Amino acid sequence: MKRRGILNRHLSGALAGLGHGDGVLVCDAGMPIPDGPYVVDLAFRAGVPSFAEVVEGLLEELVVEGATAAAEVRQANPAAARLLAGRFPGLELVPHERLKELTAGARLVVRTGEARPYANVLLRCGVFF
Repeated sequence: MKRRGILNRHLSGALAGLGHGDGVLVCDAGMPIPDGPYVVDLAFRAGVPSFAEVVEGLLEELVVEGATAAAEVRQANPAAARLLAGRFPGLELVPHERLKELTAGARLVVRTGEARPYANVLLRCGVFF
């Protein structure tokens, strides 16, 4: 058994299989998920686990070279917008419809229990060297 870090076996295994340039969408409970990406559904109840908890946990395990979110987050969910701006200084903002299109190319989708709108971010994996 792992001592620390992400304990969910499905998520831990999926993260181990990621490579440079792969996309990981961390999304709220309402984000439509297209066929294609591998999905790890962590949603348990509304708000559990939160978007912030999952993003912070993933950032402890992943090298991220870029991030994309919906521009609508600034108006509809200021808390998520502050989290994203603080964690991803070069955050790219696109219309929500474009973010949904980009999701089809993601390698992994991690669904949270977040129940606030536009709590979604598409991460682009980097390398540690």
